[in-house]
Amino acid sequence: MDRGRARRQRRRRVAKRQGVLPHVLRLLVEGAGPVSRAALAEAVPGLTPARLDRELTRLDAQDHLWLQDGAVVLAYPFSGLPNAFAVRLANGQERYACCAIDALGIATMLRQRIDVKSRCYQSGEPLAFAVDPAGPEPAAVGLMVWVGEREAGERRACTTL
Repeated sequence: MDRGRARRQRRRRVAKRQGVLPHVLRLLVEGAGPVSRAALAEAVPGLTPARLDRELTRLDAQDHLWLQDGAVVLAYPFSGLPNAFAVRLANGQERYACCAIDALGIATMLRQRIDVKSRCYQSGEPLAFAVDPAGPEPAAVGLMVWVGEREAGERRACTTL
């Protein structure tokens, strides 16, 4: 793994444990759809609006989240917008993952069983299986995750399927 990629992964791990990002992730789990700045300001009352804007801009520049029209529409592993990777949480609520690999990691992140629905990239056939924190259920045996290289300048998993 190249050093730049390793640094980005370390920054992601640190960002998910402190600062604004954990609040963004919690709000994406608790409510469907993008997270507004107003909702974040309420969730993190100690930050001034200017500091919140700086934090969100920094996290966006570092590819931890994606800001669009004043709201967070993506924070790995969650997408606030519907896409091909639907995840049903243990409480029955539906959320969306940024990609197939992110969908697989949500069970471990939330420490709960989830149900994943998507379609085969190649055939378009529907796929549905459960994942618990230990991994996918036996019904997922034989499924593959397609991973492609990003083009120079590409940064978002959800914007290209």
